[in-house]
Amino acid sequence: MNAPTIASVNCGDCPIRHRAVCARCDADELGALDAIKYYRTYESGQPIIWSGDQMNFVGSVVSGIATLTQTMEDGRTQMVGLLLPSDFVGRPGRDGAAYNVVATTEVVMCCFRKKPFEELMVRTPHIAHRLLEMTLDELDAAREWMLVLGRKTAREKIASLLAIIARRDASLTPKNATNTMSFDLPLTREAMADYLGLTLETVSRQMSALKKDGVIELEGKRRVTVPDMGRLMEEAGDDSDGGLIG
Repeated sequence: MNAPTIASVNCGDCPIRHRAVCARCDADELGALDAIKYYRTYESGQPIIWSGDQMNFVGSVVSGIATLTQTMEDGRTQMVGLLLPSDFVGRPGRDGAAYNVVATTEVVMCCFRKKPFEELMVRTPHIAHRLLEMTLDELDAAREWMLVLGRKTAREKIASLLAIIARRDASLTPKNATNTMSFDLPLTREAMADYLGLTLETVSRQMSALKKDGVIELEGKRRVTVPDMGRLMEEAGDDSDGGLIG
């Protein structure tokens, strides 16, 4: 498998700047981060880190989507989470990775050398506080996802996943206030089935049903338009002010 390639992203043009771990940093703090950062691009299907491996970096997903998976003793693999743009990879203070992280699409990562980042956290409360907020948001999302997988119908599961992706996409590309959202679905239907614990046939059937009922519009294989976000949230079993991500 090819090694990850080096990417180049200007901080001023970074699409996740307002949501990333550096969101509250001032100019001096950004300069300190810049001195220890580098960018890498991973191809679809390429591992970013394997569970148990030593991590010499932490960082944020700038673009693309990755999966978190865990391999059980009998060799079976379970998808336990998704990493979307602005999500943080790695845990300062821990030597090894807890999960396999694999790029589902092409992924650009903003990486920080781990030891210098840990030292910078001690000196920079803005970074430590923001990382704590992100960790708590991740915990909330994990608890909500337990509800999705354990208690929701197949239709509600599909609607919930679409709502997560739509709202994250909107948070990264602020537009005029509207209840209509369009985005490119970053997962194949096979990956959606794996993540949601459904069969491929069920995913396809429910996507078709949501389209037939006017909840979503589909263009090609990946382009999704949600004419009424409130209705999608209702289909997901959540009110329009709630949801699965902040």
